[in-house]
Amino acid sequence: MNKTLSLIALVLATAVTSFAGETVSSKKVVVPADDCRFRANEWQVDASVQGAGGNYNNKSGGGVGGNLGVNYFFTKYIGVGIDDSVGGFWPWSGAGAVGVDSLQADLLLRYPICAWNLAPYVMVGGGASWGPASQGDGNVGGGVEWRFAQHVGLFADCRWLYGTGAPNGNLSMAYPRVGLRFNF
Repeated sequence: MNKTLSLIALVLATAVTSFAGETVSSKKVVVPADDCRFRANEWQVDASVQGAGGNYNNKSGGGVGGNLGVNYFFTKYIGVGIDDSVGGFWPWSGAGAVGVDSLQADLLLRYPICAWNLAPYVMVGGGASWGPASQGDGNVGGGVEWRFAQHVGLFADCRWLYGTGAPNGNLSMAYPRVGLRFNF
């Protein structure tokens, strides 16, 4: 019996030590990567076609031109931008076309919808317009950007330029843009 108890004790001691180093598996939490194409600390370069319609230099008319701009987003939602539009303005009555340059700076607020690669945005700011008459202005507007690739998207927006520039008259004009936006 002594041999039996010794054998049982030896088997139990061996079994206990064989389980002593076993590790317990833990569940790892895997966070999916953010696949949103709109990011914080993002630089953008815009190239677009610019339209115009409304009152400028006491004349009603319309125009078309080109626009180049640069934007920087501090966060995914808040950024600043500056752009310059150069084009012609054709009064609906009177003299022929005149050249106009409009430099604008804006605060940009966007709301990315990452599942659709779409970001509606609003902008508010100011700047100046030069041509037959020069004057400062304010602007407010909105638009939407669609990223069809990681670093390239299409955008369309419109802003309303307003100002009083006596003796140059009131500025009240819509500036729609459609173009490409490259982001880095």
